[in-house]
Amino acid sequence: MPADVSPLLDVRDIALRFGGIVALDGVSFTIEEGQILGLIGPNGAGKTTLFNCVSRLYTPNRGDILFAGVSTLSRAAHRIAEIGIARTFQNLALFGPQSVIDNIRIGGHARSRSDFASDALRMPWVRHQEAALNETARSLLKLLDLEDVAQRPADGLPLGTRKRVELARALACRPRLLLLDEPAGGLSHGDVAELGKLIRRIRDERQVTVLLVEHHMNLVMSISDKVVALDFGRKIAEGTPAEVQRNEDVIRAYLGTTRGHAA
Repeated sequence: MPADVSPLLDVRDIALRFGGIVALDGVSFTIEEGQILGLIGPNGAGKTTLFNCVSRLYTPNRGDILFAGVSTLSRAAHRIAEIGIARTFQNLALFGPQSVIDNIRIGGHARSRSDFASDALRMPWVRHQEAALNETARSLLKLLDLEDVAQRPADGLPLGTRKRVELARALACRPRLLLLDEPAGGLSHGDVAELGKLIRRIRDERQVTVLLVEHHMNLVMSISDKVVALDFGRKIAEGTPAEVQRNEDVIRAYLGTTRGHAA
């Protein structure tokens, strides 16, 4: 990366305590535009806590998080989508009775400029915005193979399908950075392989940078450009998937020994 170009995401010396518990202790890393970064670690390592700091659900006690060179820490969580950050959730947060396409449209409204008065008056720019949102929703239905279920309620759909709906909803706000929280959880081996291909396709076709928190090591190591490993709230390794897999601290964190390998 040229010296005069800032990383898209710059996590700087983040620390966070919950009472007397140290959840994060001086974690730093960067993600360049267009990268897929996998964030790994044993249970309790601090992955979700760090993820929630980036998405502004938590505010760290120390450090800073810069997105496109600007600190995000003064921005409320409900306004993080406005600057180009979207996320999915480990526990799906869909609107069950609503149709698939309506769930996707809801994601797009996170970056809309409409308000109650403008919507009620059907201002021309509101109609244009709604047409653009509908076009985005249709393109995402096609990208994520959801056209056949577009009008069905999200409730009752298979888990893999609902995960794709939530992914489409996150993409509807046209993010530059997509935060994926355990997207492989509960999926079959075949579905995980397809998910990996889909994440890379989204990165390539939508020019989206991805921060992935995931326990499924094969998925992380097969699609990530860079991997950051945490243990007890500290960064213990950073590098390519091959480098991190060979790192003795990572092996020890997962297996309790330096024999074997972390994947």
